[in-house]
Amino acid sequence: MTRIRAVVLVVIATTAVGVSAQSYTPQRVFDSARGQLSDFESMMAALAKADIVFVGEQHDDPNTHRLERAILEGLARRRGDVIVSLEMFERDVQGRLDQFRLGQLAEADFLAASRPWPRYATDYKPLVDFAVAHQWPVIAANIPRPFASEISKTGLDVLVGKPASERAWFAADWQCPTDDEYYRRFKEVMGTHAGAAEVDRFYASQCLKDETMAESISLGWSAAASAKPGTRPVVVHYNGAFHSDYGLGTASRVRRRLPAAHTVVVSMVPLADLDAIALEEHQKKGDFIVFTVK
Repeated sequence: MTRIRAVVLVVIATTAVGVSAQSYTPQRVFDSARGQLSDFESMMAALAKADIVFVGEQHDDPNTHRLERAILEGLARRRGDVIVSLEMFERDVQGRLDQFRLGQLAEADFLAASRPWPRYATDYKPLVDFAVAHQWPVIAANIPRPFASEISKTGLDVLVGKPASERAWFAADWQCPTDDEYYRRFKEVMGTHAGAAEVDRFYASQCLKDETMAESISLGWSAAASAKPGTRPVVVHYNGAFHSDYGLGTASRVRRRLPAAHTVVVSMVPLADLDAIALEEHQKKGDFIVFTVK
């Protein structure tokens, strides 16, 4: 074990103790299949049987991020073959992420080279640290931001001329129809703030994010399953809720690639009052809806 890895594991172990000692995070779980409120542990029992779990978040909610860590803790109690996948890191930094995970790169150097999200320290570091401590793979799933930005300005054709050295950073195969429910929901979110052509370009960028994350998840799951024939690992993918709510976006594109995989969608919904949940507004978003206090 390298000195860097030894230090990292000591720090992570100390952090894990602190997190476990934190106070209870208020939450209520709705089981969509049963049409009734359930509980976190019952949900975890179901997630442990899945192949792919999508956790759709509201990016700026602290309690959501605590519960996201709790999902990993719950899976760790039930199985060991877990893969963590993140929208928040992009494909071109996978090598640096692997080096950090294996103790070959100091955290400061990893962060300097990987473009972490602004709230990484509070929101996503706990997930990465937990995966590192349990020696789980971590997938940098997303398309690099410069590509997504180019698509939003000029459309998908910009990808055609990319050199071979860059084509690995985005999905090799994509389908971006503009006559389905996902496009309709995207257009509703955009509202009247953009013209039709601009909406289509923004949607193309959104679609390539979904396709790239879906390809990353599918390749990661398939590689792990092939490495240990007869086993079915579980990939837990964290993304903004729009990418997986209603089983659309990234979730639907994973199902296209892995039609036999058992996928489960969890939607995290922060509310002001857990005693005033309007279930009819949320119950179709996922297989499980986790309500928490914002």
